Amino acid sequence: MIKTLVDAHTMGVHAAAALLRDCGYRVAISPKNVEYAMERIMAESSQQVILDWIDEFHISRLGFSYRLDPDTAVELTGRLVHLLTSKGYYGGSHPKIKSIFFAGLTPACEKIDKEYEGRVRIFRGGESAEETLLVMGVPFEDIPKTIKEGCQYDKDLEKFGKGIIKAGDYRRLKAPERNPYPEFGTMKDTLELRLDNNFKGGFQPIIRAHSGPYSDDMSRIAMLKEYQDWCHELGKAGFLDVLSIGSSQLSQSNFGENWDGMPNGGGVPVNSEAEYVDIWQAARPMLVRTYSGTKNVTKMAEIYERSINISWHALSLWWFNELDGRGPNALYDNLKEHLETIRWISTTGKPVETNVPHHFAFRGADDITYIISGFLAAKAAKKYGTKTFVLQNMLNTPRSTWGIQDLAKGRTLLKIVKELEDDSFRVVLQTRAGLDYFKPNLETAKVQLATVTALMDDIDPKNEMSPEIIHVVSYSEALFLATPDILNDSIKITKTALSEYRRLKKQGLTPDVMTDDIRKRQVDLETACRRIIKAMEETIPDLYSPEGLYLAFVGGWLPVPELWSDSDEFVHAKGWGTRMTNGGVVLCDHDVIVTTDYRINRCVSNMQDAQYIMKHKYFKNSVIT
Repeated sequence: MIKTLVDAHTMGVHAAAALLRDCGYRVAISPKNVEYAMERIMAESSQQVILDWIDEFHISRLGFSYRLDPDTAVELTGRLVHLLTSKGYYGGSHPKIKSIFFAGLTPACEKIDKEYEGRVRIFRGGESAEETLLVMGVPFEDIPKTIKEGCQYDKDLEKFGKGIIKAGDYRRLKAPERNPYPEFGTMKDTLELRLDNNFKGGFQPIIRAHSGPYSDDMSRIAMLKEYQDWCHELGKAGFLDVLSIGSSQLSQSNFGENWDGMPNGGGVPVNSEAEYVDIWQAARPMLVRTYSGTKNVTKMAEIYERSINISWHALSLWWFNELDGRGPNALYDNLKEHLETIRWISTTGKPVETNVPHHFAFRGADDITYIISGFLAAKAAKKYGTKTFVLQNMLNTPRSTWGIQDLAKGRTLLKIVKELEDDSFRVVLQTRAGLDYFKPNLETAKVQLATVTALMDDIDPKNEMSPEIIHVVSYSEALFLATPDILNDSIKITKTALSEYRRLKKQGLTPDVMTDDIRKRQVDLETACRRIIKAMEETIPDLYSPEGLYLAFVGGWLPVPELWSDSDEFVHAKGWGTRMTNGGVVLCDHDVIVTTDYRINRCVSNMQDAQYIMKHKYFKNSVIT
């Protein structure tokens, strides 16, 4: 498996490598000197580095991944094929390289597929484990039983999804009738009121969706006007309960400032409190919410309360700061500001969502870190006064995750967070499809939307009031922003799939989701998570504080091996590896899967260093006890 040094997308490469290893194949992943050479493949010295690597590892099948500029991807692939062909490594009667495959963005895949007429096999994204192996030339009979059986649940759900789209009944779905209550659609309306006064004829999940037009060809005012039209259209249609404003990066990072000469970065360019009021007015009777600010976080929360009666606040704690380039705050300062904002939000009585676990997964974290980060955030929110907590679970993250692993991961997260519930702390489950889950084909993506809806319903399969909120990701996600008609269609697919899946479930016609394999996966995850959380609480003073959550990250308790930052501050956080195995993401040290004991002991040994880093970066003139 080879990529360029500049392309940081590695999860797909490692996932494919893990599958091949599970089939008994040896896999070599390009080291940095080979990645550097791939970027400069025109140079003879770089070409020799690549050929030497192929010879050293006796490589017979070569995969190239490039998920950045499509034109560059096509050029590099062409140069790689030419090099191998001209040197006698590819083609002919006895080639060293028997097959070449490519993974990248859709435009690059289409050009390469057309140019090489199938001689270079293509990964367009979203392939199942079996599909991935077959594209790479693994005979079906050589695919292990564990992979075939592990993927069977996904196949069953896909068959269900295809049936929903083929039948087309979703197109005729009418907007639901809601129970009227005095506060409905007013500035006194709340998420809890919507949940408690939901729909006539039985409970249905609250439907939330993210929307917002953007065009470089339109003025800021014109875009705001178009968005108000969208809001009015969505509110009138009656399918959407909660509108999430897809605000621009500048709206989050430079609200109320002069934007002249600053790149907007996409999204709705809201820059005044009055403009938020206009959006709320146009969106009625929907509830409305938006991103938190990346600076002046409490002030922005106050503005959202006044202007859009924000249905719930979402804060990212460790994220949307210097760590990921989305905001100006240093990590500790971000944690402090976010927790102080949660304390302020608690005075309003509004719910809080901590937009956390999937951001760890985006940076290569293992499934245990996904769960633990969600729990830590929930317990911190409770400590700082939150009464209603929205627990977001992003499925298909990474998208190569097997469905049975998503069930085990989701159930473990829900179980340990639900244990925090008491008379003053309510947990509301919100599920959604993965950010890069959908394939860039509209009909296929519709099937995926129906499929993932069934997966959501199987997390808590006997509870008809779960999930309480579904964040509907539109089927056009991989291609373009969803217009109101596509968004409403996506909701119709989701609601139809959920209703039909529950009907079939009552008849015993859906997959068994309480198998021994799923139970074992859940027990293993839960046992490890509880032991690690206990060790953290015993090792880190005041864990659920800005200082404690900072030390947890810097001490390596929440591994993020694909974090882009090169700062020495995060050396322990990045100092792990992860890999896909058996449909899930596990923690490694030099590609060896680590035990829970090893993980805990290593993190405990990091704590003195983490304390030193915190003291000298943030508390030079203070005494830390």
